Parts: sequence; C-alpha cells; structure tokens
Amino acid sequence: MPAPRVLITRSPHQASALADQLRALGADPILIPTIELADPTTFAPLDQALVHLDTFHWLIFTSANAVDAFHRRLTIPPTKPGAPGPDSRTRALLPSNLRIAAIGSATARALEAIHLTPNLLPPQAIAESLAEALLPHALQPPDSNGRATPTRFLLLRAETARDVLPDTLRAAGADVTIIPVYRNTVPADSITAIRHVFSARDNWPAAITFTSSSTATNLLALLEASSLTLPQEIQRISIGPITSQTLRDLGFPPHAEAAEPNLPSLVAEVVKSLHLNNHP
Repeated sequence: MPAPRVLITRSPHQASALADQLRALGADPILIPTIELADPTTFAPLDQALVHLDTFHWLIFTSANAVDAFHRRLTIPPTKPGAPGPDSRTRALLPSNLRIAAIGSATARALEAIHLTPNLLPPQAIAESLAEALLPHALQPPDSNGRATPTRFLLLRAETARDVLPDTLRAAGADVTIIPVYRNTVPADSITAIRHVFSARDNWPAAITFTSSSTATNLLALLEASSLTLPQEIQRISIGPITSQTLRDLGFPPHAEAAEPNLPSLVAEVVKSLHLNNHP
C-alpha cells in the first residue's frame, strides 16, 4: 500500500524539518510552499529603532523569522581577521536592561542560536497567551511620587499580523512600537505545482498541513488563480487555534488540530489522522 501523501505548505526554508519527520513515520511529503518570506517594504523604521534600543524596556519577537531579520540588521560581519563574529557580538550590542519576550519555543531557539536568552515565554505559543504574560509588565514600578509610567515595548513582526497583542498591552497603559521586519508573500512559482496536484483526483494528497493563517489563505489564493477549489475530502490539519479559525473563516474548517501549536504536536496529529504505521 503506498504511503499517504501529505502536502506541506510551509515556506521553503522551514518545510524540510516537517517533511523529514513525516517521511520517517511513513508518509510521502509533497513540498509546495504557499508562503515565502521577503524583506519589508522598508527597513528604515527598524534601523531607526536599533539606534535607540536603550529607550525601550522590552523587545518582543512573535516568530523565528522576526529574530532572523532583527539579527541581520543589528550585526555587521567582522572585517578584521580574528574579530568576533556577529553571533558573539549580539548580546554586547543590546542594552543590559532590555528584556526579551518570545512567543514560543521555536522563537526562543532562534534567539538562543544568536546567544540571546528570552526573559519571558508564555504558556502557549499564541498572541493571546503572550499578551496575558506581559500584562503585569505594562507599567513601570511607581516612582518616588507614586507615579507609574508606561512600559515601552518594541514589537518586531510581519507586515500583516493580528493586533491582539499590541491592543491588549496598550489598553493596559503600555507604549507599543510596532515595526514590520518581513513580509509573507505568495510564491508565484507554486501555481504550476498546485495545478498538477489538484487538477486530477489521483494526484490529491491524503492531507494538508497548515502551519499559519497565511499558509491557509495563500493556498486558497493559489487554487483560485489556477481556477481550482480545495477538495473537501482532503484532511486539513492545523497547527493551532488561530490557523484553525482562519480555515473556518475561509469555509474550510480543519479536520484536526495539533494539541499544542508546535511542530511535534502537528506531526503527532498527522500520524493520528492518517493512521501512519511507522510511528513508535
């Protein structure tokens, strides 16, 4: 019996880890990115903020992609032999009193890879959980006159993102600066592959994994550009509640949702949904 095919819609540089895990567990992964990363419209706001990092109390990252963009703009490769590389100098470039919040474990790992340790991780890797965890820090401790000043947060994220995090913090009195550091775009090169997979029933995958709202929205955009629709019979497996809600809003509710919004839980849900044989 052939291995069940699973369509992976992640961006190219993130898809291989998921594909490798699913392949090891008995699936046949199909990699067609419905999302790719691009630089923001301008880096000017980020570059300006980096010059004034000492004016912020907290630095917030809501994805590993934001960490990568931040690191690339913050560091300059050494020009002298034997000089410390960008990674080793990252911590020295940050103000000592600047605290860091990461939305989840993948973002935390990206920070640790550049020698930064987050001061705060929420219980769940979603904006609502991060907002709740940061609420106690929305105001600075009262001064000698009993006045509490707003905490200044610098939020680095995609150009298009939900506003639940900044809105929650601002409602509590905080000062939030939002700076886009990357864009999610629809890869035009994927249209041909999408047409091939969905134009004939024999080519349909058994399941599709959705790892963000953008992967769901963009897959439907690619199908529409190809004059095709998403077959209801294909299992739709979501990484978490936000992505699931996007699928519902689009008229394609998920058949399954990962127990936790992370890659291991998503893999476990695929194994369960497709009854894969090669799992422990």
